[in-house]
Amino acid sequence: MGRKILVVDDEKLIVKGIHFSLLQDGFDVDCAYDGVEALAMARRVEYEVILLDVMLPGMDGFTVCQQIRTFSDVPIIMLTAKGDDMDKILGLEYGADDYITKPFNILEVKARIKAILRRNGKGGINLIQVKGLTLDKDSRRVFLQDKEISLTAKETDLLELLLTNPGKVYSREKLLNIVWGYDYPGDARTVDVHVRRLREKLEENPAEPEYVYTKWGVGYYFKG
Repeated sequence: MGRKILVVDDEKLIVKGIHFSLLQDGFDVDCAYDGVEALAMARRVEYEVILLDVMLPGMDGFTVCQQIRTFSDVPIIMLTAKGDDMDKILGLEYGADDYITKPFNILEVKARIKAILRRNGKGGINLIQVKGLTLDKDSRRVFLQDKEISLTAKETDLLELLLTNPGKVYSREKLLNIVWGYDYPGDARTVDVHVRRLREKLEENPAEPEYVYTKWGVGYYFKG
């Protein structure tokens, strides 16, 4: 999986939304719903970033942040529903790196995370890593067990779509429309050819694939 992030909020719908969106960007996401649980997880796991809500049961976010700072310099972004500047300043004084006021746009959250990772010299945030297979979404390079695999542009597009949506089955027609476009004059056999080539390049035994699976009568999917 990609870089590890801890999301801490007692509002489960907010956590669910952030979790899903970050997974789509290749992050490895853990979730906590109270301050005590969050602190325990931060002690146990080395995270790249922690998203930490201020108002938490058990132990508030400021206290959690202060405690984490006794043993880790992990970047912490505070999430606050309050617009009071003193709350924001207080959060930063407790050792937070940034804050975001609720309600927020998930795109803003991801932009702040990526900015912090860049500032900390931790690039590669658009890496997807599954079962020895790595796709760098920025450079569009693919590696299998650390050996670079040469793929065509369409093979890379196809792999990226399947990789970022593990378990989701796409029909040949759907893949053709998404990857090649609705105005592409070819037919669904184009997809079959590209899947076969992908398997020849990625799979040890293309007849028994580990990555790109066929759901007979339906389409193709990636099994993470």
